Amino acid sequence: MKVLITFLCTICILFGGVAQTPVETHGALSVMGNQIVNKDGQAVSFAGNSLFWSNTGWGGEDFYKPAVVEWLHADWNTTIVRAAMGVDENGGYLSDASNSQKVKTVVDAAIDLGIYVIIDWHSHHAEDYEEEAIAFFEEMATLYGDNEHVIYEIYNEPLNTTSWSNSIKPYAEAVIAAIRAIDNDNLIIVGTSTWSQDVDIASNNPIMGYSNIAYTLHFYAGTHGQSLRNKAQVALNNGIALMVTEWGAVNANGDGSVDASETQLWMDFLQENNISHCNWALNDKNEGASALRPGSNTNGNWSANDLTTSGNMVRNIVYNWDRDPNLITGVGADTEAFSFKLYPNPARGVTYLSLSNNQQILSISITDISGSELSKVDNSTRKLDLSKMNSGVYFVTIETELGKLTKRLIKE
Repeated sequence: MKVLITFLCTICILFGGVAQTPVETHGALSVMGNQIVNKDGQAVSFAGNSLFWSNTGWGGEDFYKPAVVEWLHADWNTTIVRAAMGVDENGGYLSDASNSQKVKTVVDAAIDLGIYVIIDWHSHHAEDYEEEAIAFFEEMATLYGDNEHVIYEIYNEPLNTTSWSNSIKPYAEAVIAAIRAIDNDNLIIVGTSTWSQDVDIASNNPIMGYSNIAYTLHFYAGTHGQSLRNKAQVALNNGIALMVTEWGAVNANGDGSVDASETQLWMDFLQENNISHCNWALNDKNEGASALRPGSNTNGNWSANDLTTSGNMVRNIVYNWDRDPNLITGVGADTEAFSFKLYPNPARGVTYLSLSNNQQILSISITDISGSELSKVDNSTRKLDLSKMNSGVYFVTIETELGKLTKRLIKE
């Protein structure tokens, strides 16, 4: 991996200088109105991964390694990672302090790579451990408060029975005060009631007196749809900033099949509102939300076959977050001289292909999100018949003498 990074750096030097890292480009993040902005005051959003619970013996801790963070950044274009430190569950921080070192390993790797990193107090009962949270975040602020990379998430997911006004907000104010006594500006993310869905309730009684405070929104596409986006829109309209520190393409229990169509609606909403997000979860547990298949290499170096259906789709989303949202890959293609459009997209019965130049199309194919090829399309026509395809996300690949390009297609 380090050989690859060195090679890439050498190429950058030979062809115009070393590329800036995300943190070098955007600097310290701050809150301006309902937006998270960069050092130049521009609204920004980042895409990446949440590691699984760090708890000893749960399996996810095996991925808390520099090599994993390096691979995510190099191969997935990950610009933000989340270290989800388990707190009060078995094997968590309160019973095994080594969880803190696991977090530090991920944070140090992210800083070395120049990407953003979330330090997450991963609990459903944080208000019961306020003193412990204060002590932990005082340590983190002392160690990392001078690093623009670091974001503090002080409460993962309060329960639906936990009051924002009576429990969550007072807890958050106490922890924020402790952090701000040491670090007066790094971004702090506050969880909201009902597993961090009630951002609208928090927006009606926000935390006052501190700068750079945003609020956590969590969703799982198989369970949460437009009604939750409506709640998020209310929160934005009320002037608070949001970050999706955890989301899944499956059901809220972390399992089930990928809901590609609803996931795309969520991604469109996040793009439109400049909201950063981390997908749950970078792990190989045998469940739908895991990005990796059981037994995958715990040091990275994953092929498409190592990724689950969710993992393959999420990699495409993360990899292309700051690129053409429909462009997935460009193998051997000069995308300045060669591009194509699909219109309409999303589509219902048919979509049409428009090529940017007069190159002869050698082949056209359509695959689903698992990578299975559904059909070859007649090269003589640029009309794609979708009538027999189920609703969902597909990928259209065309090949010309200038190379191959793949773009995302949504069938409604």
